[in-house]
Amino acid sequence: MSVERNLLISLLKLTRKSPALVEDVKIEAHLPLDVCWDWLHKMQNEHLVYLDDDTIEVENISRLTIAIKAVNLGADIQNVSDLLRWQEFEEITAMALKSNGYDVHRNVRFTHEGRKWEIDVIGCKKPLVVCIDCKRWQHAIGASALKRIVESQIERTNALADFLPNLKLNLECTQWAKAKFVPAVLSLFPCAYKYIYEVPVVPVLQMQEFIHQLPANINEVKFFAKSLEKLNDNF
Repeated sequence: MSVERNLLISLLKLTRKSPALVEDVKIEAHLPLDVCWDWLHKMQNEHLVYLDDDTIEVENISRLTIAIKAVNLGADIQNVSDLLRWQEFEEITAMALKSNGYDVHRNVRFTHEGRKWEIDVIGCKKPLVVCIDCKRWQHAIGASALKRIVESQIERTNALADFLPNLKLNLECTQWAKAKFVPAVLSLFPCAYKYIYEVPVVPVLQMQEFIHQLPANINEVKFFAKSLEKLNDNF
């Protein structure tokens, strides 16, 4: 429905940095005020928005839900993706990890064998070190492109496992005797492949479920086992 789609897109646009005013959303969506209020009350009942007088507040997880809903109603994927902040993906990932008892590190950078590496989000909970690449691709992605993305994440995760233990990185897992390093890729929308080379490709709204089930499913996914008992002298 175009009315709902326009409202969703307007909410994404106007709540990127702060709460939005109902009047501004009405104007942006080209809706009569009573129609706008009707839809906003419906969305509040669905826990997508919070209404405080004439102000609309939207949490990050709800913004992602709104984005996916807009695309399902026919909105252009690239336009919707442009309205999302990159940090929202990392924040949702960190929330899912923390709620499952993981110690979380974001934008981890290190140099190994003469090459610089960066991993978007790392979650540590003995014995797992989950290394997540947050991808916000703006169009349908083919198998070959997705394979390259996964291959790069496998490389990053393997490099981290090989680099540790090293006191240059203040990761909880450096205190463990051993660890399993798990590469994963986070996407905004579900794609045709749940696994590539045994690496999970996880839609953002399924992140919580993936993290919760990972310990039980660890033997079904790719990981790098590493002994961490001796500290690396290369620091």
